[in-house]
Amino acid sequence: MAFEFPIRIYWEDTDAGGIVFYANYLKFMERGRTEWLRSLGLEQQRLREQVGGMFVVSEAHIKYLQPARLDDELIVTAALQEAGRASMQIAQRVLLKQKQPTDTPQLLCEGTIRIGWVDALSMRPARIPQSLIQTIS
Repeated sequence: MAFEFPIRIYWEDTDAGGIVFYANYLKFMERGRTEWLRSLGLEQQRLREQVGGMFVVSEAHIKYLQPARLDDELIVTAALQEAGRASMQIAQRVLLKQKQPTDTPQLLCEGTIRIGWVDALSMRPARIPQSLIQTIS
């Protein structure tokens, strides 16, 4: 089951054509991943301070299907797709929330984001602590 995070589209999110600027989908996905980790008790700042490491994005694959527009309500999802020793691949989707509760949300954008674990001081790749992998899985 994927974590869901709501987002509304504001003027600042749109381009001159009135649609969401493509790079903003990455920001929406970042917020979704961050809130997903936070919901699991894994706050980035606390991980840096208490565990000495942090997650960083190392790879992103995005497919844009349909545009979002001003005032749209979106749902951003995040779900663990694969966990390795030093990185994880997260499947993410951005959906247009439908007006009626019985309607299926419309897929606007989807992708996978690879996040790697690094030592907070050296910024060198490191092994993800087993306790974090267990919490996320």
